[in-house]
Amino acid sequence: MAKIGSINRNEKRKKLVKSFRLKREALSSQIQDKKLPLEKRFELVLKLADLPRNSAKNRVRNRCAITGRPRGFHRKMGLSRNVLRELAAKGMLPGVIKASW
Repeated sequence: MAKIGSINRNEKRKKLVKSFRLKREALSSQIQDKKLPLEKRFELVLKLADLPRNSAKNRVRNRCAITGRPRGFHRKMGLSRNVLRELAAKGMLPGVIKASW
């Protein structure tokens, strides 16, 4: 089980990413516009840098939905490898079968 603080911090990051997503996308698309003068684009870069760091999408860590474990995460299931194995062995995951004889 992961530390509660780590899980809460990650949830806070997810909320920040969600709230600042449109603003970040707008600034990024304007920065990529080559028609704008260089000075204007540089100002936009500074505005983007002024946004909270934790509002960046790559700051969010994929964690297991049950244990909060950050490593061995399966995106399709949203679970870590340990929990995935346990639930599959109990037959609680539909469509998942054992690969041995």
